[in-house]
Amino acid sequence: MALTDEEVQAIEARARGIRETIIEMLVAAGSGHTAGPLDMADIFAALYFHVLKHDPKNPDWEERDRLILSNGHIVPVRYAAMAHAGYFPVSECLTLRKFGSRLQGHPERARLPGLETTSGPLGSGLSQAAGIAYAFRMDGKKNRVYCLMGDGEQNEGNIWEAAMFIGKNKLHNLTAVIDRNNIQIDGMTEDIMPLEPLADKYRAFNWHVLEVDGHNVREFVDAVEEAKAVYEKPTLIIAHTISGKGVPEIEFDYHWHGGAVGKGVPNPEQAKEFLKQIRSMNGRLPNEYA
Repeated sequence: MALTDEEVQAIEARARGIRETIIEMLVAAGSGHTAGPLDMADIFAALYFHVLKHDPKNPDWEERDRLILSNGHIVPVRYAAMAHAGYFPVSECLTLRKFGSRLQGHPERARLPGLETTSGPLGSGLSQAAGIAYAFRMDGKKNRVYCLMGDGEQNEGNIWEAAMFIGKNKLHNLTAVIDRNNIQIDGMTEDIMPLEPLADKYRAFNWHVLEVDGHNVREFVDAVEEAKAVYEKPTLIIAHTISGKGVPEIEFDYHWHGGAVGKGVPNPEQAKEFLKQIRSMNGRLPNEYA
C-alpha cells in the first residue's frame, strides 16, 4: 500500500533524528564512518518504521523479517535506527566503539539482540542472505530477507557468486538494496573499479531490478512493495544516494567515507555545525530549531 503524505513526513522526521544520532555517536567514538551512514538514513528509517516485520521487544520473534547488513562499516545508521525503534536506549549509542560496548565498529550478532549476522569482510552478506532465504523456502516459511550492500562492495567476487546462486534458485523472498553513492574509501567507484552497467549485470543473472532515489522514501517503499509482488525472481533495488546526505559541505566527498577525527569523522566543532544543518534542514527551518 502506498504511503500517505503523513506517513512520508513521519519517516523523514525519523531519518533526521537518525542522522543527528549518527553525528553524536561518531564524535563520541572519535572514529568510524560518516558518509555512508548519513546517506542511508532515509532507507533505514523506512525499513524500521514501515517495511520490516519486526518487534523490538522480542528481537528473536520467529516470524520477523531478516535484515542483513553486508557493508557492516556503516553500522552507525543501523544502531541509530534500532535505538530510535526501541531496541535499546538512544543514549547507549554514545558507547559506539568503546571497550566492552555492545555497539562495535562492525555489527556483532552475539553482542546485540536484533542483529542477524556479524559482518566485517565485505562481500559476504549476500551469500548469508541467500542461505537464509533458501532455508525459509525449504521450510515453507513466509519471512522475507533484505540484504543491504555498498556499491564499492560490488568489487568483491563473492557478491557475484551469490548473485548467480540467488538468480538460479529464483529466491523471490529476497530483496537486495545497493547504496549507490558512487564513493568508496579510495575515491569514486567508477575510477577505482567501474561498475556500470550495474543494473544490466544483475538482470543478466535473472534478477528483477529497480532504480530509485534513495532519499525519496515513497519511491523506496513502492519498490519494496513491487518486489513482494514479483514471483520467480529476486529483486535488486539500486538506491541512488548522496554520500554524506544532510550535511552539504561533505556531500559527494569521498574523503568523508570514514576514518579518525579530522580525517573522515567530524571534530566537536564541526559536529556542532553539522547538527545545526541537519536540525534546521539546511536553513529551511528557523534557527530556534537548530
